[in-house]
Amino acid sequence: MHLQKIITKTIPLLFLYFIIMLTTPHEMKAQENQTALIPLPEKVEWLTGKFLLSNSTSVTAENDKLHEYFVSQVKEFTGLTLAKESNTESKIILTVDSKLDQSNTEAYTLTVSEKQIEITGASEQGLFIGMQTFFQLIPPSVKTLKDRNAVEIPSCNIVDKPKFSWRGLHLDCCRHFMTKDFIKRYIDIMAYYKFNTFHWRLVEDQGWRIEIKKYPKLTEVGAWRKEADGTVYGGYYTQEDIREVAEYAKSRYINIVPEIEMPGHTLASLAAYPQYSCAGGPFEVSNIWGVHKDIYCAGNDSTFYFLQDVLDEVTNLFPGKYIHIGGDEAPKDRWKECPKCQARIKSEGLKDEHELQGYFTKRIANYLASKGKKVIGWDEILQGGLANGMIVQSWQSFQGAIDAAKLGHYTICSPASHTYLNHDPEDFDLRIAYSFVPAPDDLTVEEKKYVIGSEANLWTEDSPQETVDGEIFPRMLALAEVFWNNPHNKDYDEFYSRVQKTYADLTARGIQYGRESKLFTSSTTYDEAKKEFTVNITQGQKDIEIRYTEDGSEPDINSNLYTTPIKVNKSISIKIAASKENNFIGKRYNLSFDFHKALNSKITLKNKYDERYRASGENGLIDGVRATTNHRDGCWQGFEGTDFEGVIDLGTEKEITKVIPRFLLHSNGWIFLPNKVEISLSNDNINYNDTKTIINDVLQKNSEILLKDFPVEFNKLTARYIKVKAESIKKCPAWHPGAGGNAWLFIDEIVVE
Repeated sequence: MHLQKIITKTIPLLFLYFIIMLTTPHEMKAQENQTALIPLPEKVEWLTGKFLLSNSTSVTAENDKLHEYFVSQVKEFTGLTLAKESNTESKIILTVDSKLDQSNTEAYTLTVSEKQIEITGASEQGLFIGMQTFFQLIPPSVKTLKDRNAVEIPSCNIVDKPKFSWRGLHLDCCRHFMTKDFIKRYIDIMAYYKFNTFHWRLVEDQGWRIEIKKYPKLTEVGAWRKEADGTVYGGYYTQEDIREVAEYAKSRYINIVPEIEMPGHTLASLAAYPQYSCAGGPFEVSNIWGVHKDIYCAGNDSTFYFLQDVLDEVTNLFPGKYIHIGGDEAPKDRWKECPKCQARIKSEGLKDEHELQGYFTKRIANYLASKGKKVIGWDEILQGGLANGMIVQSWQSFQGAIDAAKLGHYTICSPASHTYLNHDPEDFDLRIAYSFVPAPDDLTVEEKKYVIGSEANLWTEDSPQETVDGEIFPRMLALAEVFWNNPHNKDYDEFYSRVQKTYADLTARGIQYGRESKLFTSSTTYDEAKKEFTVNITQGQKDIEIRYTEDGSEPDINSNLYTTPIKVNKSISIKIAASKENNFIGKRYNLSFDFHKALNSKITLKNKYDERYRASGENGLIDGVRATTNHRDGCWQGFEGTDFEGVIDLGTEKEITKVIPRFLLHSNGWIFLPNKVEISLSNDNINYNDTKTIINDVLQKNSEILLKDFPVEFNKLTARYIKVKAESIKKCPAWHPGAGGNAWLFIDEIVVE
């Protein structure tokens, strides 16, 4: 059947609820599960019948810009050009009715019958949001082909409004730069899933990304970093770029919140203007991640005048109400040593450096308040006290949001455990994302009112632009639903079924989605009698295919399909990848095996490895299984702050031509190469001769993750025992964010030829 009555803009919202509830069970189930809507609307009832969208369908709207947007999006998704002339047999009505829901301007209704579609918003923003639901009703197959003469839209009644007013996506454009067009693309993606806030991180130790005309060196110097290999990396947004993006976001009803980080994470700006630091420089834009000790000087008034000048230009570029000033991870080392900062503590009657950061934050917040802006900061700003009206973004845990709400401050609850999309899906998967509750249960009903919403966050240390889609999707879908309606009676299986149907829509819109969870696990056993490894792969994520190669080539859709355990009886590299609907997702994996003379023999270590990094145990360095660049792959042995020394017992005397230990460099993970490696041979484990030494020739100051072999050749010498020594640097060097802390030494297979 079709709807007996078209709901007009004069019908109150409660009456529309009444109409929906009168719908028969048969009508409610007629289109059930045929269309996947994310986030799921507050009320949705599927009816029998369909609306036929075609070139003859007419559209009427009171707002010309929204009319133009709707028509252009329909053409983009379907290839159809909607008619300008009125058509009583096939029409779409776009209206605004402030009486629809006077408590929530983002509310909307959507009704689809056989002859008419009506989308009504409580405001223009509500109407725009309702359009996004309509766009999701367009079948993915249509979005892929875009050559249909007509498109079937399922009949339905939808009443919807959001639970949280702040539904954000944070994107770090400093560690890796994102182009202007890419940002605009993500604004469209955000709108499609009903996000309304784009948190744009523009300042970091690794790059300053926004043009400030009064201080040109911020982009001339601060926007570019020299990588370890000598290449220069960077980029920035001109003020014209910023205005263009801001206007684009406004047209999509997305609020942009720029983050101008202070007082820490500011090495890029100090490289340009070192006079605003405590130490005075010189500095370089950092090419390594982590937390750096050099931050803005809080004792120097010129620092604040500089920041006020910067913020004057920022506030003129961004029309929104909010400015994010960071405040996270600001080490106090330099402030403790700085006479000006200590004088400031004394003159202001402050207790310590934490209260000095409170002074810093309040001074900036008060200045921005004079410009009509509200200030947001990460939860560390709680330590030194808050200025009136400051909003706390809780990231370290739920506690920051709880503390802020109890103090009567509005808060954005975005704990890393549930919203950080750069975290591996093996640890933070789709199910965990969907389980997130932005308003903690530790708060009373009144206190929960201070939780205005949450954000999905992507930090881009390991995420250049081309990988962002795979980091964000599909977990962003779970957060979109949580932020929109925060369902109390969550049904993960029902949500999961909608996600599966959404993949076709993502593909049709060119979104290269990634993993829901851990794709698979592998286990390896060795049969000494057969001299053979057996590789077992256990599927983690549902509905995927696992493909692999044994010839070193990258897996494709025609490669071996994993169905039974893989047998390995020679040195080989097995490359493994997972695909879903013929699209490869997630990272490629490499399992390498070495059949060498020390395989499965015996090794004795002078210093015990850390139990967290034990490889396969006592014989983990001679088990034939090679490690990857992932220091958590279960194949590395890790030693903290100490040297490595091990003696391999081959069991009998054997001819030795080469010994090749492998080490890992991952300076951002506090893992460094040895200064040198010594290898010597013996037949009695007492007298060692033929000692050979290799000095490390790779620069430790490197943001890349590297595997480094230290090969030592022998002229066909016979020996039973092989002693391997590796001299650790023991402490992180002065240039490192963890300077003075224990350095790690990671060693892989010691191959003996």
